[in-house]
Amino acid sequence: MVETQERFTLFHLLEYLFTLVGLLLFLLDIALDIWTVVSFYQDGAYVYMAVMIFLLLGSSVLLQVFSWLWYSDSLDKIKTKVETFAKRLPCIGRYAGVIETSTRDVCHHTNSFTEDMAMYMNQDFQMLRLFETFSESAPQLTLMMSIILQRGELELITALKILTSAAAIASSVAMYHRSMRIYLPEKHKMSWISTGIYFLWNLLVIIPRVTALALFCSVLPCYIIAHFLSLWMLLVLVAWSQKTDYMEHRGWEWLFRAAVGLIWYFCWFNITRKRIKLKMVLYYIFMAVDTVMLLGFWCWMVFEYAGCWSSLNPYVVIPTLLGLYVIGILVKMIYYRCFHPNGDREKITEPTEGKYRRAAAYDMDTDLTPEDAAAAPAQPLTGVLKRSRTMAANFYF
Repeated sequence: MVETQERFTLFHLLEYLFTLVGLLLFLLDIALDIWTVVSFYQDGAYVYMAVMIFLLLGSSVLLQVFSWLWYSDSLDKIKTKVETFAKRLPCIGRYAGVIETSTRDVCHHTNSFTEDMAMYMNQDFQMLRLFETFSESAPQLTLMMSIILQRGELELITALKILTSAAAIASSVAMYHRSMRIYLPEKHKMSWISTGIYFLWNLLVIIPRVTALALFCSVLPCYIIAHFLSLWMLLVLVAWSQKTDYMEHRGWEWLFRAAVGLIWYFCWFNITRKRIKLKMVLYYIFMAVDTVMLLGFWCWMVFEYAGCWSSLNPYVVIPTLLGLYVIGILVKMIYYRCFHPNGDREKITEPTEGKYRRAAAYDMDTDLTPEDAAAAPAQPLTGVLKRSRTMAANFYF
């Protein structure tokens, strides 16, 4: 019993530290964004400054709209002081509420996230972090890499900064994976090996994708906009064809599909349970072909204007990026073969508003007794509970 309590305390301490570090990085990211915009202004790079401001404002508007739509579902359930104070800034209030609840849990050795709505609101926050990552961080990294390539300033320290930024993007995806493990038994919930593997394959896949986009943008900057719009609209239509049911209102479902299209532009994200393996294979084949085409155009421009891009050798860059991409796919196959929890094999519980937990509509096991089931008949879930169940169903296929 003592050993279990110690493992429980250690687990939540680690979760708290990661949440706290995430807040510090969030504030640091804001400061660095401001510094970057000011630097562009001082250098007279007004076009880059305008693109940077557009990315910041666009991402902020997207996050605030999603955060308000989701957060308004739970305004009557707000329990933390900082959330009550920050109702007018729902995205920041959600982050602050998670921090306050986590701090209270660590100090008092409790676990509020399994007893109230905070656990599911934390999942909403992780989804918002994904939207921010692929609407702001990933495009910013692509922009900065293209600027570095155009100016020929690629050095070791610059490469380390780029790698760190890519790792931050992959860590956001990994933390979403981490938040989904709350439905697993304790022995699986506390395992960090699967999260590490999940982070690794995302990093190995994201690096070639972002680099290929940056290389293409460095030689054909005007065409990157046409590439993004054409591919993004196609991805949004694909998301529509999956008949997603994530938002409360059908009109806002298109906003969710648009955000999914942004994520798909850089990496895979599952939004359905039907024929997942086939869809993943088709997605990675399609994105591999697109990446090869981007690298091909860059290589053509390098040879067309020989001498201007001598810092990078296409015969080294292209095989390296494609090799990383293939390795990332292999690591992903290992993850899904050995580490990914399966709803048919694991005892996975479903989110519910009451004291008891009902069986999920996807043949998942629960700890609900027949007496509890009779006392708590299943009803359609709404709001944060609906989103949480949808996320879990899509994750544990």
